[in-house]
Amino acid sequence: MPHIPASSALAKLRILDLTRVRAGPTCVKQFADFGADVIKIESTEPDSMSGPRHGHDMQNLHRNKRSMTLDMKSEQGRAILYALVKTADVVVENFRPDVKFRLGIDYESLRKVNPRIILASISGFGQDGPYGKRPGFDQIAQGMGGFMSVTGHAGEGPMRAGTAVADLTAGLHAALGIFTALWERESSGQGQWVQSNLLMSQIALMDFQAARYLMEGHVPQQAGNDHPTSMPTSAYRTKDGWLNIGASGQAIWSRLAEALGHPDWVQRAEFKDGAARAKNRVALNEAINAVTATRSTSEWVELLNEAGVPSGPIYSMDQVFADPQVQHLGAAATVHHPKLGDIKVVNQAVGLSRTPASMARATPDAGEHTDEILGQLGYDAASIAALRAGKVI
Repeated sequence: MPHIPASSALAKLRILDLTRVRAGPTCVKQFADFGADVIKIESTEPDSMSGPRHGHDMQNLHRNKRSMTLDMKSEQGRAILYALVKTADVVVENFRPDVKFRLGIDYESLRKVNPRIILASISGFGQDGPYGKRPGFDQIAQGMGGFMSVTGHAGEGPMRAGTAVADLTAGLHAALGIFTALWERESSGQGQWVQSNLLMSQIALMDFQAARYLMEGHVPQQAGNDHPTSMPTSAYRTKDGWLNIGASGQAIWSRLAEALGHPDWVQRAEFKDGAARAKNRVALNEAINAVTATRSTSEWVELLNEAGVPSGPIYSMDQVFADPQVQHLGAAATVHHPKLGDIKVVNQAVGLSRTPASMARATPDAGEHTDEILGQLGYDAASIAALRAGKVI
């Protein structure tokens, strides 16, 4: 089946996807969801790193793509790859840095085939340097980027995030870099090498925590559910669960105190301003918890939001997708799989008014479109059969 664009937004683009696991596929998914012709080029050997083909991860990460298998280590396989590069706009890979040179898919090699090609490389620690050859792994980057040192309750040891924040951020940064390079190419006519890595992406994700250290020398510590500097912003117990409250600044703090029935708190010396509330956060949280424990989470969410105080429930994943606003936003998207039937995946987070993303097709089986793609390159049935017999595809 030919390419079915999920949107007209990027339908003119062709992306060669050599990625696996999470960071690379996260990058490429942004293009596939908006209509790019993404050709997922997979090894002729089974991939043990990416999980079951019909499992949730593969189905969520690789929708809207076509798939072909190819032995890129063989001379014939490289010839096919280069033929595809001539037709492509972008190649995305997340091999260890030295692998691309052994395979002949480094930027200098690819630009000789197609000067307009953009190569995006996603790695653990960068393409060179002291750690350049180390394998990358999300949790390692979380630790080295400072994230785990500020996550969790004080004194209880470092804590990882509950999802792969370094992988995901590295993938999104790579996508942003590709879009930037594509726009620049409109002027120069030349491609370039885009690079992102888990470590830098994790440091970037630290944002104000990293900036505090760089400008003020302040080494942030664990603060549990409390905001490091802006209190009261934390999680509070309710009659039936937990509640998040974000009351930064004097105006919102005053509205919160009033809504909780304690306008007098605004005048208390230990709560008089942001610095005082941050310093006396234990006493502040105890006072707020004593009040929030008297009503249900839903009661507080309604009351506080009406008072102009940001607040919300703390959901488990089933509650997330049951929430009416989440359903209104369409966070779960349905796609039809020929073997699994209708399945749900996580929808594209970016909305476009005229050319939105869609779920045009489910994740293909490995090599599902090999013959089709080779036929588009001019290979006839006999040539394709010979390549398959030689285990090139």
